[in-house]
Amino acid sequence: MPLTETETVHRWNALLEQVRQRVPFYAARLPAGRLASLEEVGELPFTTKDDFRDNYPFGLFATPPEEVVRVHMSSGTTGRPVVTGYTRNDLDLWAECMERVLRAGDVSATDVVQNAYGYGLFTGGFGFHMGAERIGSTVVPTSSGVTQRQVMLLRDLGTTVLTCTPSYALVLSEAIESQAARGEIRLRAGFFGAEPWTDGMRQEIERGLGLEAFDIYGLTELGGPGVAVECHRHDGLHLFEDHYYAEVIDPETGVAVPSGHPGELVLTSLRREASPVIRYRTRDRTVLLDEPCPCGSPFRRMRKISGRTDDMLVVRGENVFPSQIEELLLQVDGLTGNYQLVVDRQARRLDSVQVRVEAREGAEEVGLRQRAEERIRETMGLSVAVTVLAPGALPRSEGKARRVIDLREL
Repeated sequence: MPLTETETVHRWNALLEQVRQRVPFYAARLPAGRLASLEEVGELPFTTKDDFRDNYPFGLFATPPEEVVRVHMSSGTTGRPVVTGYTRNDLDLWAECMERVLRAGDVSATDVVQNAYGYGLFTGGFGFHMGAERIGSTVVPTSSGVTQRQVMLLRDLGTTVLTCTPSYALVLSEAIESQAARGEIRLRAGFFGAEPWTDGMRQEIERGLGLEAFDIYGLTELGGPGVAVECHRHDGLHLFEDHYYAEVIDPETGVAVPSGHPGELVLTSLRREASPVIRYRTRDRTVLLDEPCPCGSPFRRMRKISGRTDDMLVVRGENVFPSQIEELLLQVDGLTGNYQLVVDRQARRLDSVQVRVEAREGAEEVGLRQRAEERIRETMGLSVAVTVLAPGALPRSEGKARRVIDLREL
């Protein structure tokens, strides 16, 4: 259940006392004294990804090494990896949140859960594994990749629940179709996250796999997946507010925006012991909703992530998010969610954008390019060159798909 405002203030003050005493980074930045109300939260400093990297590996830990029973971390492809630690209690709380995630899709002990998120340092695989085991489901820990084996196990083990990235769900869908195995698959629910995806992508996944697709949200800095999940209404993700305090701010000013207005999501972990985080700037764009959900959940919702503030492309002075183009491409009958954006700039010329997108198997390709270009131009005011490719022409990803190739950076 959500905390009352009094309980939330109490938890905030316990958290602030914890990090002032145990984390020098926070002790040097946080003002003294206790919070009298939640309105004072906005006066506290933010934590950023650079703070994690500057304090790599254990500078933000709040417990001694002997109490840390596990670490996970990001890939570190753009610098030092983000390291997060867990006490035994942290793992129990994480498993509790992941059980909630799966329960949103009515997962029970009778389900077979094929977990195709990556195991290892990435948080996704272990998070879903713990949540499913807590429920008592049969877990098939395939990890990502080896697609033909994934399809074999989906069929032979009678898998009913799939967990993976949305882009890999499309890969599995294509593999199932190529083997004409759709009638042998018993999937009924899937939990997809780790990258933004649109409702158009949801329709592609549901059509290809024959399941109900649930969006989930989490990030390494806050301990992994298990921050929020969709209910059956699929109208926003319910935030687990007894574990996380959520704000949405104007990314330029850092000031909170009113409920219902878009901005950047900021999260605070209210209960973590090893790696507590104060006001982390996620860079993810969303909207917080105060209106009750018809599903009856007491937790507030946030809209699907529409992109990242640091993934925004500026093309000829216009702000462009890949998810915007994805949504428009999937409105053109005959196109798929497999696409790439190639942005280039030649000497003394304006930026050019090429959209490379695959056609659906068996689709009539005549007119697809023109319809896609017109849809993007009329909706976004952006002129792009669309190249329609044959099915399977673009590289496939076992994890997060690479949607943007920005040649201006080379």
